[in-house]
Formats: sequence, structure tokens, C-alpha cells
Amino acid sequence: MRTKQLPKKGTLPRLFRMLLSFYPVALPLVILCIVFSAAVSALPAVFMQNIIALLEQNAGAGWGVIGPQVLRLTLMLAILYLVSLITSFVYTRAMAVLSQGALKKLRVTLFGHMQGLPVQYFDTHAHGDIMSHYTNDADTLRQLISQSLPQLLGSGIMVLTLFSIMLYYSVWMTLVVLLGVAFMLLVVKKIGGNSARFFKRQQKSLGITEGYIEEMMAGQKVIKVFCHESEAKKGFDAVNDALFQDSEQANTFANVLAPIIMNIGNLIYVLVAMAGGALLLSKAQNLSISGLALSISIVVPFLNMTRQFSGNINQVSQQLNAVIMGLAGAGRIFALLDEKQEADSGTVTLVNVTEQNGEHTESAVRTGLWAWKQPQADGTVRYTRLSGDVRLQGVDFGYDPDKPVLHEVTLFAEPGQKVAFVGATGAGKTTITNLLNRFYDIADGKIRYDGININRIRKSDLRRAIGMVLQDTNLFTGTVLENIRYGRLDATDKACVAAAKLAGEDDFITRLPEGYETLLSGNGTNLSQGQRQLLAIARAAVADPPVMILDEATSSIDTRTEAIVQRGMDALMKGRTVFVIAHRLSTVQNSDVIMVLESGRIIERGSHARLIAEGGKYHQLYTGAFELE
Repeated sequence: MRTKQLPKKGTLPRLFRMLLSFYPVALPLVILCIVFSAAVSALPAVFMQNIIALLEQNAGAGWGVIGPQVLRLTLMLAILYLVSLITSFVYTRAMAVLSQGALKKLRVTLFGHMQGLPVQYFDTHAHGDIMSHYTNDADTLRQLISQSLPQLLGSGIMVLTLFSIMLYYSVWMTLVVLLGVAFMLLVVKKIGGNSARFFKRQQKSLGITEGYIEEMMAGQKVIKVFCHESEAKKGFDAVNDALFQDSEQANTFANVLAPIIMNIGNLIYVLVAMAGGALLLSKAQNLSISGLALSISIVVPFLNMTRQFSGNINQVSQQLNAVIMGLAGAGRIFALLDEKQEADSGTVTLVNVTEQNGEHTESAVRTGLWAWKQPQADGTVRYTRLSGDVRLQGVDFGYDPDKPVLHEVTLFAEPGQKVAFVGATGAGKTTITNLLNRFYDIADGKIRYDGININRIRKSDLRRAIGMVLQDTNLFTGTVLENIRYGRLDATDKACVAAAKLAGEDDFITRLPEGYETLLSGNGTNLSQGQRQLLAIARAAVADPPVMILDEATSSIDTRTEAIVQRGMDALMKGRTVFVIAHRLSTVQNSDVIMVLESGRIIERGSHARLIAEGGKYHQLYTGAFELE
């Protein structure tokens, strides 16, 4: 299994574009509220300067002279604070809706995209790591959207506003602040850079750890059967230690950064106070945009602005870690969204038709008669009745292009024929069925269904025309009836019950506590393995496709149950093209043709009697004279 690499650039702009597409009006409004609130928070220093200057200019005057002006300035500041409070309330409430709503929309987009990914993606990625996108990565993204980015934006606006005001009042003291801030930024770059690197590694390690836990939970019975608990624990300790190391390093740098920045801010405050005092004592000429002379009315507010300035720089540095984690989570989510979906260029579709005088006409209602709808170059449409004729010609394939699995495989299955694949594990039996469904595309050769190259058939329609019963049964949370209906969502209750009877499972279902309405959960853990397999067979029966693939379909069923199921299977297979994969050779004796595979090649083919008479590899397999490798 492999995990995705995090994208290096463009994550934040892409995140912003995504949020803007979700909330084209609310997002700009929230940003305006944050900017206004932050800017207002920097203005008290201006009012303080005006009030102190007023006191300086009217020294000795009574309250009757300066009182009205002081009250006017105070009232203006109070009004600004009130408006700022309203905007803060608006944007905090809006952010709660926006962040949760954005995550909801993102999860919908993510899950929808995931459904379109090829089977190969799930075969090559740890399932726990994929699940981590919906949990850990989504949670870090929630914190980024709802807390970190708003605070970062607010602090940034306040820093810019304060810098403008300081520059307006005194260039000399602003230079002192800038020198201190330059040193502060060097520290942030050094320590924060290390923190960022380890926070990214932490997110990746977290996905690996969850993938390992999911794998161990799924294989818990195997672990206990083979007394592998200590080895499983050692494996967990290894991935958990890696996660601990990355988390420890990330949080160490993050925790060290805040007090260092705070103390540098205190140092800047002292230096500005010393610089202001020195300039006042020396009666140096003030260099400023305002043109005001340097006085106490400038130095005192400047000290308060310095405290605010360094405090906001500190807040920015503290939010960097959450921003980095959030961007790492967003990067992993975007990496999944960037995975190429299953390509499908097919134009041939499966439609319901009616037949009259040998001519087929497309029907809007379900008729039970299906045909392939093939658009022609001249604009006309040709209908080919669905019959279940499958042919492979010179097929080559490898999951890894450099390691071919199938070599020049050629076979045909006419409608109603039963074709069996036998051979050692790894011979390529299941691979052939994967290619029929186009879970993977062949490297060379052709596969035709009813004479049509399957590359021309839309994948969803192709898969509707092929039913599968797999060795590994997956049941979903829901009732027994709903699990059977999974084969065809528009199937009636009557059709589902008929499919269950056909598979020979009606008897055990009716003895369940709630019969067909019995709720299944945890992949059907309240059923036996054989009962779960029977449900999978009924699911395929209700789909009613002309081609069936049975991949070790009776491997989990005992001999007595197999006899019951075999009658249902015979009824299910009647009139259908059937591909059977089985190691239990007693289940394939009545096949029309048996294909013996070895190392991706068909080495023998024929009926059971013929292959036994030839005394080749099949004879060895059947008599037990050959040991599967």
C-alpha cells in the first residue's frame, strides 16, 4: 500500500477558490467584517494621541474647556467599538455556518469523486489512510477555516494598520520596531519552518497509523488464529513511534516559538521606550508623515501600538502551526481529488427494448428485454439484442506493465455456456474476470461482448450486464431485503424474495428474528459465513444479468448447504453465460468447457471427461497428484 505525497504549492489559493465557489456572497462579506473589526482595533492609539495632545496644548485649562472635546473623541471611539462588536458577532456566527457548510460540501464532493476512482486506486492505497481524509484531514481543515485563517487575516490587517499609523507619527521609532520585527521574523522562519516540516510529517504518519489499525481490525481473527498478537503489537509500536516522533518534534518547535516571540516583543517595547525617551531628551527633530513634533502625545500611544504590534506578530506565529496542519490536511484532500477518475469513453449503452417483426424499439419502461444501443457514424442507431456472448482474443495484461500476468489468452463463451477456470493460485483466473468488468484495461488484444468491443461500451452498462458473486462477501448496514435489493435498486420485494428462494436461502431468512426485515450490521456479523454467501448469490440473482461470474462462490459453504445452493445455482445459471472460478473441482464437472491456466496461459481446455481422459494437468489436479504451488 502507498500513501499520497502532499502537494507543494497552490494549496491555499485553491482552498480560497473552493470556499468562494461554495459561498460567493457570504465569504467576501465575512472577509470585509474581519478587516473592519481588525482595523478598528488598531485605532485607539489615534484617539489616545489626540486626547494627550489636547491635554498638552491646554495645560492648566479646566474641564469645561477640554471636557466636551474629550467626550466627543470618547463617544466616537465607543461608536466604532460598537460597530466593531456587531461585525465581530456577524462574522463569528457566519464562520460557524460557513466552515461546517464548506466541510459538508467538501465531503460530498470528496465521496462523489472517490466513487469514480478505479479499483486499482483502492488496491494500492491503505483503506485507513483513505478514511483519514474524512476524519483527521477534514478536522484540521475545519480548524483552519473557522479559526486560524480568520485570526491570521485579522492579525495581519491589524499589523498593517498599526504600521501605517506608526509611520504616520514617527519614522525613527518605526525603524526601531522594524529592526525588532526583522529579528522576530528570522526566529519565526527558523523555528516555524522546522515546526511546519514536522507537522506535515505528522499528518502523513497519522494516516499511516490509521491505515495500520484498520488493517489489524479487519484481520483480527487471523491474528488470533495464528497467535500473531505480539507481532501485530510490534508493527503498531513502530508506526505509533514514528507518529510520536513527528508529533513531538512538531509540538516542541511550536511550543518554544510562542514564548520566544513574546519575549522579543517585550524587548522591542523596551527599545522603543528608550528610543522615544532619548529622542525627547535630545529634542531631535521628528521625521513623520504627519509633520507633528515629537512629544509625549506621540511616544505614549506609540508604546501601546508597539505592544499591539508585537502581540499580533506573536498571534500570527502561533496560528502558523494550525495553518500548516490545516494546509497539510487540505493538501492531502486535494491530492485525492486530483486522482484521475476511471476513464470511460464508451458510447454504447444498455437500454430496454420491445421487439416486433425482428425490429427493436427503445422503451421507456422496463420490458425485461435488453439491447445494446450503438450510435452509428451516419447518425443512425443500431440495436443489438443482449445475449451474453463473450469472447477474448489474444489478451495480454499485467497489473504492472513490466510484469505481465496474462499471455495471449483466447477463449469464447456462447450464450448459455458454462466456462470454468481452474489452476494454481496466481495463474490469472480472477484477473480474467476483472478484465471482463473493465476494472482494469487490457494491454493488448480484444474482449467482445455480443460482438461489441467492451472498450466501446459504457462501463456502468457493461457491469449491469455482468453479475458477480465474489469469494469475499460484503454486506451493508440495512435489512436483509435491502441487501438483496442492492443487486437491482428498482427490484420489488416480491422479486427479492424470489431471488432468495432461487438461491435456496428463503428457509434460513424466514427463521431470522425479523425475517427479511432483520437488520444487518458490521458486514453481517450476525450471520454465518455461508449465510452471507447465500445473500450474495441472491443479490446477483435479482440483478438478472445474462452473464454471471462466480468467483469461488461456494467456497464458504459446507457440503450439505452446497447441495442446496447448487440447485439454486443451476437454476440461476440456466440460459446464462457463466464463468466459474473454483478450486473445489467437484463444482466444475458439469461445465461445458474447463480452462486450465498456468502462469497466465491457457494450457488445456475441454470438458471434464475429455480432460480426465487426456491425463494432463487437469487430471493431476482432479486426482490430487499435483500440488498447487
